[in-house]
Amino acid sequence: MMKDFKCIACGSNLVIRFQNVFDTRFGIDGKYEIGRCEVCGIEQILPLPSPENLKGLYETYYNFGGEKGTSYTGLREYFFSSVFYRFWLAMDGDISFHRQDGSGRLIDIGCNEGRGLRIYKKNGFEVQGLESNEQAAAEARKRGYNVYTGPLEKFQPENPYDVVVLSNVLEHSLNPKDMLFYVGRILKPGGQVWISCPNIESWQRDIFGHYWINWHVPFHIIHFSKHTLTSLLEKTGFKIQKLRQESPALWIAHSLIVRLFAKPGRPTKQLRSPILVATLMLVIRALFFPILWLGNRIGRGDCLIIIAKKSDQCASL
Repeated sequence: MMKDFKCIACGSNLVIRFQNVFDTRFGIDGKYEIGRCEVCGIEQILPLPSPENLKGLYETYYNFGGEKGTSYTGLREYFFSSVFYRFWLAMDGDISFHRQDGSGRLIDIGCNEGRGLRIYKKNGFEVQGLESNEQAAAEARKRGYNVYTGPLEKFQPENPYDVVVLSNVLEHSLNPKDMLFYVGRILKPGGQVWISCPNIESWQRDIFGHYWINWHVPFHIIHFSKHTLTSLLEKTGFKIQKLRQESPALWIAHSLIVRLFAKPGRPTKQLRSPILVATLMLVIRALFFPILWLGNRIGRGDCLIIIAKKSDQCASL
């Protein structure tokens, strides 16, 4: 038991589950532990990085860093714009809500350079974004999107939204309870929050151990199970409407690459190899479909996907 560390969701004591977890993507120095709350069951990294430290890490390493003109970015943009992408989503699973059609005002929190905004707009929504990375936000604005910067808690839109998207975002929060509170504040009555995040009960975590791609320290602060995420949503005034699990071939391919090549303190360059990653994805999806399907059905999929509706208990603008 770690008496000096407290759960960021409920303030209770933590028990260490994993030790010596390191950054397998960018080669950032440092090792972390994963603690599990004795009361609410949520798991989190230890020690927690400070908000200032995290801001610097995001600006240096994470998502859009100005990379243009490489084979990786070129093939990525072509893939997301192609008909094959829609087919792949139907086959492999949609963890970013890119097949979700609809209408109304939608804001994508953590929109990066606006790749998702283009898809949501095509699907019928009036889109906006919120992005803390100034460079990424500027790139999204060049593409014609209205993107706000700064923290969610200080964001005060003129009109509330029908949909708030948290696609692989909530696990990055130093205070997920407050984040959901602020999401409820900017939603219309009856509005929806769309959430996807890694599943701490994934069978892949058990198989890959310290090399599971979704430890992603120090950026993934908190880890949810189906129970802990639905419980947190209900406590913050949301009603679960849909819940499913997926196991993207990309995530398995990344875990395999990390297991083979990752070394502490060194970036895993093979994660940026489009040929290697694409080949592994196709092989995994073709050969291991029954295993992935079964894992999802028994609650051991790699990604939790939830659509929740704002209830009367949520705060209003």
